[in-house]
Amino acid sequence: MLSFITWNPDPEIFRIGSLAVRWYGLIYATGFFVGITILGKMFKHDNAPDSWVDKVFVYIVLAVIIGARLGHVFFYDWEYYRENIGEIFKIWHGGLASHGGALMMVVACWLLSKYLTKQSIWWLGDRLFVPSALVACMIRIGNLMNSEIYGTPTDLPWGFVFLRGQEQFCGTVEAYSPCAAPSLCCPSTEWLPCHPTQLYEAAAYLLLFILMMWLYWKKDAGCFNGLLSGIGFTGVFMARQFIEILKNNQSAFESNMTFNMGQWLSVPFVILGILLIIHALKKGKVTYVLPQEKKPLTKKKP
Repeated sequence: MLSFITWNPDPEIFRIGSLAVRWYGLIYATGFFVGITILGKMFKHDNAPDSWVDKVFVYIVLAVIIGARLGHVFFYDWEYYRENIGEIFKIWHGGLASHGGALMMVVACWLLSKYLTKQSIWWLGDRLFVPSALVACMIRIGNLMNSEIYGTPTDLPWGFVFLRGQEQFCGTVEAYSPCAAPSLCCPSTEWLPCHPTQLYEAAAYLLLFILMMWLYWKKDAGCFNGLLSGIGFTGVFMARQFIEILKNNQSAFESNMTFNMGQWLSVPFVILGILLIIHALKKGKVTYVLPQEKKPLTKKKP
């Protein structure tokens, strides 16, 4: 008899008419709020202009959401969306890919560095990656509340039976079969517990966040151009490489692939991360010259 955890939370916190407040959206928004708070403290520590924080926040949030949506559309489900173009804009129906969000975040960093900070792209990237790891952790908790992106069957005691999951498994852990229509396959009492891969990723990203916070605040890692970005890329996407082994495929076309789409998309980011770490350590500490905030002139009283 397997020991497992039955997981069946309602994804909605409450509903007023057609408006529903969901755990995923609340956790996502909370992650961004906590992230911008941390980023503001880092900017203050570096004596960066206060006005940068709000501008960076707005553009990065837009870039991540748009990039994550387009990443899902083009990387995972283009066959569907090319026939239903209008669905691309209905982000509330679900479908975000972290690789697309990461790619657009790099593009946004480059544009902000060129037109706002006037610093190296990695000056901003290093500071953004620290809270981003925490945001990524919270997003995976949101996935857990949605009972989505979970793994294959397991006999480990912390396996979750996702009663609201879109795909169930029947049989034995050694010889199981997926069941997209559970009522036609087997009763819920025979569903197999699965790896809670959302928690695996959340734990990995939380540890990465703690490591980068320590490096920034205690080891002055922000002075090594690209070091924190390199650690972030390597840590996040190496974790994806290993955890994806335990995940179910997100799209049908992945069933014939040796490595799934998430693993293939992670490779360039891991390579970039390693190169950034090597370059940062080889170059050593750098000195950033940041502009001073222009304060409005006040007229003297007569």
